[in-house]
Amino acid sequence: MATRNIDVSAGIDEVWAVLADPWSYANWVVGTVKIRDADPGFPAVGCTLHHAVGAWPLLLEDETKVLECEPGQRLVMQARGWPAGEARVDLVLHAEGDDLTRVVMSERPTQGPGAWVHNPLLDAFLARRLDETLDRLRRLVEGHRRDGAPQS
Repeated sequence: MATRNIDVSAGIDEVWAVLADPWSYANWVVGTVKIRDADPGFPAVGCTLHHAVGAWPLLLEDETKVLECEPGQRLVMQARGWPAGEARVDLVLHAEGDDLTRVVMSERPTQGPGAWVHNPLLDAFLARRLDETLDRLRRLVEGHRRDGAPQS
């Protein structure tokens, strides 16, 4: 399992607004190239986000399902990307002040090749992927703030 965190210069509600917007995921989740559909009510427990991962012409269509949701605090999902496998992704938000939010993200392979072979190389790959994903999330949230989106 890999766990990483980043501080975002925005209130917790602004960060949550991006996490709760299923159409934003292709903009910040590394590997996701397209959101094909999302269940109404996302990110409520049981809702599914239908996505495509990879690079054309090798796009894989799969889905991510919400396992736990505490609005403004925590989002846990089961991300699928077969044949690569599945992973449990946990995002936790901590208010570090009115305009600073710490986002903690962990990913643990649960099925498929990543779950079968646990090694330091895989952990390093996952950590780097999470670093880039969190940096993209930070830039997206902070960019919305600069562009005049409502602030908390």
